[in-house]
Amino acid sequence: MPHRRSFIAALACASLLLGACTREHETEPAPDRETRETIGLFTSLPIFWREAGSVSEFLGEAGAPHWARQAIEQDARLVPLDTLAGKGNAGKPGTLPLDTDALLLLAQPRPLSPDENVALDDWVRAGGTVMLFVDPMLTGHSIYALGDPRRPQDIAMLSPILSRWGLELRFDEEQPEGGRMVEALGAQVPVNLHGTFRVIDQESCEPGKVGDEAGGLVVTCRIGKGRVVAIADAALFEETGEDAARAAALKTILESARR
Repeated sequence: MPHRRSFIAALACASLLLGACTREHETEPAPDRETRETIGLFTSLPIFWREAGSVSEFLGEAGAPHWARQAIEQDARLVPLDTLAGKGNAGKPGTLPLDTDALLLLAQPRPLSPDENVALDDWVRAGGTVMLFVDPMLTGHSIYALGDPRRPQDIAMLSPILSRWGLELRFDEEQPEGGRMVEALGAQVPVNLHGTFRVIDQESCEPGKVGDEAGGLVVTCRIGKGRVVAIADAALFEETGEDAARAAALKTILESARR
């Protein structure tokens, strides 16, 4: 345990150093902290914390911030969430710790506990907005082996909350493997082995407009006073050297979710 605590402490210090370096190299002025929107992030992907097998790897080139984190933090205050059923901003246990005027980004999250399912549903129905990326067959590379708890969620397991919102996530095993671009939510979005949504509740949800080759990829739902926009793929968050194009697409998608 002492070694584990030392490693965690070293990672924390490294994070502070990297944060300082990032701020020094910013070329575009960020909006005032008081006026920036808050975006909560709940994900199994290495967006906020990078994959690293050691402190030296974390401090090296592999420790540079993920392009999605950089893109979001240019315009918003990014708040990583470890749980969706902690103490809410009012101090009530078992509630989602995010104001309903914030945007919640769920990017291939781990399976939710029963308390988290309830807290998330309550938060949306009270007026919260969710941008959900849920991938039935994740294609992004990970340095962690299958079975390692640090590995991103390979297969989405969100059936309880999707069912509650009137949706079913499907996957066509016969589709060809390989990335391609589709237009969705006003952006060019890369997809690979994507899923599709079946709308169970026609009154609350409606499919988004995408190309014929990716029908059912996007859905928008009105849940109580809130809103859920979902894409059945998470290939957008992969790192392929096309970071600028992907960052622009992500910003467009987040803007669409806010409307």
